[in-house]
Amino acid sequence: MPLNINTNSAASLASYNLSKNNASLQKSLARLSSGSRITQPADDAGGLAVSMKLKGSINRLQGVEKNIGNAISFLQVQDGVLESAGKIVDRMAELKALSQDVLKNSSDIANYNAEFKNLQVQLHQMGDTKFNGVSLFATTKVAGGNATFNTVGSGNTVSIYTSENGGSGSVVSINKATMLAALTIDSTSVGVKKAFQDSTGSATIKSFAASAVGSAISLGAVSVGVYSQALQNIATLRAENGGSVSRLQFAQESAGQQRTNLEAANGRIVDVDIASESTLLAKYNILVQASASMLSQANSSPNVALMLLN
Repeated sequence: MPLNINTNSAASLASYNLSKNNASLQKSLARLSSGSRITQPADDAGGLAVSMKLKGSINRLQGVEKNIGNAISFLQVQDGVLESAGKIVDRMAELKALSQDVLKNSSDIANYNAEFKNLQVQLHQMGDTKFNGVSLFATTKVAGGNATFNTVGSGNTVSIYTSENGGSGSVVSINKATMLAALTIDSTSVGVKKAFQDSTGSATIKSFAASAVGSAISLGAVSVGVYSQALQNIATLRAENGGSVSRLQFAQESAGQQRTNLEAANGRIVDVDIASESTLLAKYNILVQASASMLSQANSSPNVALMLLN
C-alpha cells in the first residue's frame, strides 16, 4: 500500500466508522433511557402509526371506565334513597297499626296522623334528590302525562356508553326509578299502580308522597293492603337498580380487560427489549472506542513519511 500525505484513506474510513458507531450508540442510549423501541418516526413509521391508534383507544377506554364508575355511584346513591323510602313506608304502616289500638284516644291518633303526614312530605322531597345535579328519580311529568310506575318515558332514562365507540357502540340505558309513582296506588284495586298525583286528583288514587302537609292523606284513608303494595313497588325498583348495577359492573370489567389487552399489544410494538438493547449498547460502546483508537493511529501514519523526508 503506497504511503501518501495528501490522502489518508485509512483515517477517512476510521472516521466514517467512528461516526456510524457513535450514531448507533446514541440511538441505543435513547432507546434504553426512554424504554421505547421507537424514539422517532424513522425508527418504525408503520409501528408508530399503529401505536398512536392503540393509545387513542386506550385513553378512550379509560374514560369509559370512569363514566361507568360514575353511573354505578349514581345507582348506589339512588338505592340508598329507595332503602330509606322503604323504611319510611314501614314506619307509616306501623303508625297505621298503632292508630287502630282501641286504647288510643283521639289526641294520640292525631299525633300519629301528624307524623304520618310529615313522612309523606319527606318522601316527596326525597323524590327530588339529585346526584351532581342529575335527578336520581324520574320526573313527575313526562311526554304525554305523568310518570307511571314501571314505565319508561321521555327524559327518564340515562344512557351509559360502555365502549370506546361512544353512541355507535354498546350502550346501557338505566331507568330513573319512578319513586313517586311507586308510592301511588289505586285504593279501590290494590296492585294497580297509577301515575303520581297529589290529593287534588281522583279520590280513589292514594299516594304516600305529598308536596305539603295540607295535601297529605290521613291514616284512615288507606287500607293495610295499600302499604304492602307500596313496599312491593319499592322492592321492585331496588331490584331493577341492582340489575343495572350488576350489568354496569360487568361492562366496566370488560372495558378494563380490553384496555389491558390493548396496552399489552401496544407494548409489544413500542417497548424496547432491555436485555437485547443492553447487549447492543455494550457492542457499540466497544466499537466507538475501537474506532477512535484506529482513527488516532491512522492520523499518525503521515508522520512516517515525514521521517523518510528527514
